Amino acid sequence: MSLLMHTLHVDLGERSYPVYIGRDLFSDSSLLAPHVTGSQVVIISNDTVAPLYVERVRAALGERSLITEVVLPDGEQFKTLETLATIFDRVLSSNHNRTTTFIAVGGGVVGDIAGFAAACYQRGVNFVQVPTTLLAQVDSSVGGKTAVNHPLGKNMIGAFYQPCAVLIDVNTLQSLPARELAAGLAEVVKYGLICDKPFYLWLQEAMPKLLAREEASLAEAIERSLINKAQVVAADEREGGLRAILNLGHTFGHAIETAQGYGKWLHGEAVATGMLLALRLSAQRGELAAADVENFKKLLQCMNLPVQAPEDMTPQIFLELMGRDKKVVDGRLRLVLLRAIGEACIVDDVSAAELHHFLGSLGT
Repeated sequence: MSLLMHTLHVDLGERSYPVYIGRDLFSDSSLLAPHVTGSQVVIISNDTVAPLYVERVRAALGERSLITEVVLPDGEQFKTLETLATIFDRVLSSNHNRTTTFIAVGGGVVGDIAGFAAACYQRGVNFVQVPTTLLAQVDSSVGGKTAVNHPLGKNMIGAFYQPCAVLIDVNTLQSLPARELAAGLAEVVKYGLICDKPFYLWLQEAMPKLLAREEASLAEAIERSLINKAQVVAADEREGGLRAILNLGHTFGHAIETAQGYGKWLHGEAVATGMLLALRLSAQRGELAAADVENFKKLLQCMNLPVQAPEDMTPQIFLELMGRDKKVVDGRLRLVLLRAIGEACIVDDVSAAELHHFLGSLGT
């Protein structure tokens, strides 16, 4: 029997949608079915997640005239245009029309690529997110960012395309590998750092319970993360300004992911290290207390997350890859830094020389 713990609403006018958080939600037709328009459905998953959850999602859909399952290989390295083409091949060959609904069942890679496919197929079809990893639940499933990677940069080809509903089942986190749980918690901590100091302080106390997968604590962490994200997205859906604060650590992190090869470092691991670099740079610029940086480093270590960039990441490699980042505007790199815990700021006055000196001083 399902247990609905929390319902949030992402307020985007006519594109608003609910986010359901609870236990055993995948099997609850009363939550899923109302958001599936028409009688055709495409369920997109990967070969790790599909055996665990796709049948339950399929059962919750009830009778449909056409249900097509697309099972992708698992891994960030498959978040490509080639994989996107395989989705279109299956959907077109199965004769899905523009009334079909795409349902993403999986982590961030599945959600991103399925969402981009939904945005493109017949110029846009209905889309539901069913995230199964903590990272996807607190980050990529909400907000409408969809994309695939390119060898020259992460998430460089994509679209803003909102889902019509998000179903978050905390049960999926019980079987999540410890490394992926920690990677997801990195994004949870991010919300405290950028805009919610009380949440950050709560996370420091609650971290042992979160790492032990205590259900109530996980549900609260997910809800509080998404309350923060929903507020930012509602204020700036297409990242014209404020929404960029959600990218704390991501410019450094994306450079690590691209240089190392997609999939070698988990996204949350790269972001964790990137956030620590951003906090260190904030302190070096006199904006943040050194004690706050050290406190955050200890929290990452408690979570078994990396606190050093890869040894082969030279300052020059960082600068080259960060220069291709989506957040470069008119040749100026925008970085998200902190003025204090819970107060992020966006700066565009960090020169290449300053970054090179900063990265070199860290031994990177």
